Amino acid sequence: MLGYYFFFFTVLLSDVKMTANAFISILDFKNFLNSDNVAPILTVAGTIFAYFSIIIISFGDFSRHVKSEDDLKKGNLSLILNLIIFSFFAVFIVVGSDTFLNQKFEDLDRIFTNPTDIIGKFDDIQITIIALFFIIVASASTNLVANFIPSQYSLINFSPKNLTLKSASYTISVIGFFIGIFWLTVLSQIGILSFVDTLGSFFGPIFGLMVADYYLIKDKNISNKDIYLADAESVYYFSNGWHIKAVYSLVIGFIFSSSTIWNINLMFLQSYAWIIGAFISSLTYYLLAKK
Repeated sequence: MLGYYFFFFTVLLSDVKMTANAFISILDFKNFLNSDNVAPILTVAGTIFAYFSIIIISFGDFSRHVKSEDDLKKGNLSLILNLIIFSFFAVFIVVGSDTFLNQKFEDLDRIFTNPTDIIGKFDDIQITIIALFFIIVASASTNLVANFIPSQYSLINFSPKNLTLKSASYTISVIGFFIGIFWLTVLSQIGILSFVDTLGSFFGPIFGLMVADYYLIKDKNISNKDIYLADAESVYYFSNGWHIKAVYSLVIGFIFSSSTIWNINLMFLQSYAWIIGAFISSLTYYLLAKK
C-alpha cells in the first residue's frame, strides 16, 4: 500500500492541476451509460475473477485461522475496500502519468499501464530506485499469497502423510527456481503460456462446483468428521471415493472454459473463461445432483 501512495503522489505532484483535471474528466457518468463501454467493463471483471481465482479456491486455507465469523466478515469487507482503493490509485496513476508524459513527449504513441514503463519515462534515478524497491516488495507479497501458500496446501493435500508445510515450501522453492531459470529461454518458447492459461481455466469449474454443492445441494451443511474420512461409511465416499456427477460436471465446465483458449472462434471470450467454466459446472452439477 505504501508503494501505491508513493506512485500516487509522484504522479500528482508532477503537475497537480493537470493530473487532477485529467482524472476528474474521466468521471463522466455518461460513460457508464455508453453501450460501447459495456464490453470493456465485462472484460475487466472477467480478468479480475480469473486473477483472483486461485485465492478464491484456497480461501479456506486462509479463513480457517480467523477467531470468529465476525472477524471473517470484517476481513471480507476489508478486501472489497482494498480493491476499491487500489482501483482508484491505479486509475489515477495511469491517467495522470499518461497526461503528464503526453505533455512532455511528442512521440508517446500508447498509454502506459505497467509501473516499470511509467517510471522509465520519468527518467529520474531516485524515483526509479525507490519505485523498483516497492515493486519488488509488492511482487514478493503478491506471489506469496496468490502462488506460494496455495501451492503449499495443494501439495500437502496430495500427500499429507509425507509432506509438511516446511517440506512443501522447499519443494515449491526448488521447482520455482528451475522454472524461473528456464522460463524465458525455453518454456516461453514452447507455448507454456497456453498450458498455464488452460490450467487456470480449470479453477473456474472447480469454484462453480464447490459453490453449487455447498449452497444449493448441501444447504450449507458440512460433516467435518467425514471430510478426511476414506471409509465407506463417510457421507463423502460416494462411488468408491468418486463423486461421478461432480466429476462429470467438472469436465463439462472445463471443456467450455478451455475452449475459449484453444478455439480460434471463441478466443474473444478468453477473458470470461473463468466465469463461463464456473457457471457451466455449477449449473450442470445442480441439475444432476438435486433430488
